[in-house]
Amino acid sequence: MEKLVYVDRRNTNCNKWDGQTGMFGEEGLHAMWVADMDFKAASCVIDALKEYVESGVYGYYKVPEEYYQSFINWEREHHNLVIKKEWIRFSPGVVAGFHWLVQMLTEPGEAVIVNTPVYYPFLNAVKNNNRRLICSDLICDGGHYQINYEDFEKQIDEEHVKLFILCSPHNPVGRVWKKEELAKIFEICRKHQVYIISDEIHQDLIFGNHQHTPSLCFEEYRDLMVMLAAPSKTFNLAGGQNSIVIIADEELREKWDVYTTGNRVLGGSAFGYIAAQAAYEGGAEWLEQVKKQIYENFEYLKEELAKKLPKAVVTPLEGTYLCWVDLGAYIPAEKVKEVVQKKCRLAVDFGDWFGGKRFGTHIRINLATSLENVEITVNVLAKYLKTV
Repeated sequence: MEKLVYVDRRNTNCNKWDGQTGMFGEEGLHAMWVADMDFKAASCVIDALKEYVESGVYGYYKVPEEYYQSFINWEREHHNLVIKKEWIRFSPGVVAGFHWLVQMLTEPGEAVIVNTPVYYPFLNAVKNNNRRLICSDLICDGGHYQINYEDFEKQIDEEHVKLFILCSPHNPVGRVWKKEELAKIFEICRKHQVYIISDEIHQDLIFGNHQHTPSLCFEEYRDLMVMLAAPSKTFNLAGGQNSIVIIADEELREKWDVYTTGNRVLGGSAFGYIAAQAAYEGGAEWLEQVKKQIYENFEYLKEELAKKLPKAVVTPLEGTYLCWVDLGAYIPAEKVKEVVQKKCRLAVDFGDWFGGKRFGTHIRINLATSLENVEITVNVLAKYLKTV
C-alpha cells in the first residue's frame, strides 16, 4: 500500500505557507487555509512527470486519447456517471471556468444566485463581472446545513435570476447533497429557466456512508447545466492548472466553444495533462490514504474541541477536507480576526469571506495536512479563546 508522505512546504514558494501577505497582511502564520494539501503527490503522478521531464523536450503537446479516457473511466467507476468525450472541455481552473460561464450565460446587471456561506470566488465571479449577487442562506440547525428551498425560489422569482452556481459537495459547510435535495433545487431552476453551474471539484472527497451524486446524472436538466470537475483537489494537482468542463447539451457546448475560441484558451500545459491522466489511472489507492488521514484529523479536532472549547460548533464533515467551525460562543465576530490571527498566529479562512458579517464568528480549517498541524491549531485556539 502506498505510504502517505507529509511535506513541510515552508520556503518552497508555496502560497499557503509562503504567500500569506495578500490575504493576511503578514507572513509567518501557521497555515490552515487555502484548499490544497501538504502531502506528496501519488507516486504514479511523480513517475509520469519524471519521465516527461527527462525527455528534455517541452514543446507543443498533443493531448492523448488516454487522457480523456482516464477521466471518463474514473467518473463511471467512482460516480456511476457516463460521459462522452465530446462533452469534455478545458479550463485552467474551476474558478476560471465559472467566471467564463457567468460571462457566457448572463448579461451585465443580471442576477446570479448562490447558497451562502459559500466558496468566496463564487461571490467574486458575480461581482467582478458586473452581475447582481443574490444570496440564499442555507438553514443551519446545530451545525447541520440544509437548503432553504422556499427562500431560494422566492429570490429567483423576485430578482429574475438567470444563473445558479451550485457547490456540490458544499464548501465550506461540508454537505454532500442527497439526490432528492439536488432534484428539488434543479426543478426550481427548470421552473424558472435558470442555468446551473455545478462546481463538483470536491466530488472524490466523500466520507462515511455519504454518496456524491453528479449533477449530470439528472438527464432531464442537462440543457440547463454545466458541470465542473478537476484532479486538483482530489490529487493535490492545483499547480497543474488543469480543470475539466463537462457539457452534455449541444447548444451549451456551442456557446462555450464560441466564447473560448474568442479568448484563445483552448488547452493547457503538458504537465497538467500528464499529471491528471496518471492520477486518474493510478491514484485511487493514494486517495484512500489521504481520505483516511483527513477524517482522522477531523475526528481529532472535533473530539479535542469538545473537551477544550465545548461550545464551539463543529459542522459534520460529509465531504471536502475543509472544516467549518463556529466560535461565536467564545468570541464576537468583530474580534475573531484579532484573536485567531494576531494572538493564535493562525492563517485560516475567515467566515465573513464566505458571504458577509453574518458568518463572522466562523472559521474554515484545512484538514489536508499532518495531525501535528491540526493539534497545534486546536491547542492554540483553546489557549487563547478561553481567555477572551
